[in-house]
Amino acid sequence: MTDFTSEALYTVGERETVISAARDFAAEQPDAVSFHRPVNFEWTTVTVSEFLEEAYAVAKGLVANGVQPGDRVCIMSGTRYEWVLVDFAIQACGAISVPIYPSSSTSQCEWIVQDSGAVVAIAEDSEHTQRLETFVKEGEPQEGTAHLRRVFSINNGAIKDLIQEGTDAGIEQDELDKRINDMTSESINSIVYTSGTTGRPKGVALSHYNWLSEVRGLITNPIGEACGPGYETLMFLPLAHVLARAVSYTVFIGGGQQTLWSEVSTLLDAFQRSQPHMILGVPRIFEKVHAGAKAKAAEAGGIKNKIFLASEKVAIEYSKAQDSSEGPSLALRAKHLVFDRLVYSTLRKLLGGRLKYCISGGSALNPELMHFFRGAGVRIFEGYGLTESTAAIAVNFDPDNIIGTVGKPVGGNTVRIAEDGEIELKGSVVFPYYWKNEEATEKDFTEDGFYKTGDLGKLLPTGHLKITGRKKEILVTAGGKNVSPGPMEDILRSAPLISQAMVVGDDQKFVGALISLDEEAFERFKKENGLPANTSVREAAKNPILRSSIQDAVNEANQSVSNAEGIKKFRILSRDFSEEKGEVTPSMKLKRFVVAEHFADDIAWIYSGK
Repeated sequence: MTDFTSEALYTVGERETVISAARDFAAEQPDAVSFHRPVNFEWTTVTVSEFLEEAYAVAKGLVANGVQPGDRVCIMSGTRYEWVLVDFAIQACGAISVPIYPSSSTSQCEWIVQDSGAVVAIAEDSEHTQRLETFVKEGEPQEGTAHLRRVFSINNGAIKDLIQEGTDAGIEQDELDKRINDMTSESINSIVYTSGTTGRPKGVALSHYNWLSEVRGLITNPIGEACGPGYETLMFLPLAHVLARAVSYTVFIGGGQQTLWSEVSTLLDAFQRSQPHMILGVPRIFEKVHAGAKAKAAEAGGIKNKIFLASEKVAIEYSKAQDSSEGPSLALRAKHLVFDRLVYSTLRKLLGGRLKYCISGGSALNPELMHFFRGAGVRIFEGYGLTESTAAIAVNFDPDNIIGTVGKPVGGNTVRIAEDGEIELKGSVVFPYYWKNEEATEKDFTEDGFYKTGDLGKLLPTGHLKITGRKKEILVTAGGKNVSPGPMEDILRSAPLISQAMVVGDDQKFVGALISLDEEAFERFKKENGLPANTSVREAAKNPILRSSIQDAVNEANQSVSNAEGIKKFRILSRDFSEEKGEVTPSMKLKRFVVAEHFADDIAWIYSGK
């Protein structure tokens, strides 16, 4: 058993909360710009004092609607300014926020509303509002219980209505101040329901102490520079996800500025407008940026395609050379300089031109892709964490960045590797308990207080953590070979044509893979290879050029494992995995049991040819 601890370079007082920390920051720097937001088709700035004043006004409306300290309030919305505003308003009431992904199904919403006992909900649009209004109950709840009483819609004037209702009810600031002052750092700030790759989602109770420890742990980490004054962050991941909210809190309390945007289809426009210094992404975002640039070069053909392919190779070589004692050679530096003018600078301009930090989380990013981006002048730092660790418990940073690892523990936390290879966590960001689920809480903690993550990993002598797989996802072939599918799936997903991949082979003679195609990349493939526009994936699956491209990706993945663990056969699926069908979580993690059930015939084909 090995472990590594990083010293806490911060403290969290017994009476401190996220909302009190924001209040203290506003008292020190009331005119500091915290947000950029759209108003009447124009973009405007919001100072920290303006933000808190508006949050207090919304909070008074919640109080007028009977929200008491400790009550739960749901937020179901995409990433936008109002999400953060409502979140802080809930805190100002002494209440507990319960985020719901805007993509959640009706049954998922029902479980979260009922299990949390939410009394009020704020939704984004009419669709979300109607979905949540299904669970509204009239009348007073029975003693000792709670039920959903009202749903507000952001797009239908929720903020304005709440502010007016608070004014009409005569709710004073003294009421909010008392509620804020009555909370302690151990008070629960939010109940965040896990994505639920298996079974029903569990409500992770996260305290103000957890959140402030995460915020201050990141601020006192070298990477915290990106969250400070003078730095702009473009936030587009769902704020219902613990990672996005943790970074948003850190930027706000750290004195940085942020733009919140949820329209992925117009993300490049958002990059051009906000020109961020930092973004937070999941691997699929970076994979798509790379695939898009590569596809554009391939479409241009000729010399442009040759230049991009050569620049890609040089970027990777240049990045890897930076990790060597000798560093890049003069010849490599010269090539890099040429391609920087021809290719890399264009890529950086596409991302706004000022991007200095990219943080990737959620799942592993292919190291080769990370080397490409670093060689192109876009630094990506991988981190690791879970909902149960209030997002990042480890993160890489320069000059100590080791590509292929997720960095060292954030200050105030310990990472331990159990004898069976499982990653165990202990520290200030680790949650206290699952909401109304003592059995699960007891099951997931060791006797000496470490949280059992279910992930597998190892610690390097430097303290850097390397993720090697998922304990519950280990496949055991008929020959008794243990196979960790995650790393191979990460490599497969980085191929331009591939959207999702799931490695299979439990109790089988060999390892196989289910492959779904990226819709945009498939359309380009048909055009480039003279296939009719109406050709379906199933029809194209027999195309030798398409299969050869997928086989190249499989071969690359196989290089990361032994021959016995390698993928011997793959099946191209007729459709992508779907969040609506319950096959992936909102953060794009595979729900293996669901996928295996829905694509049972395709798995059978791999092993029987029928």
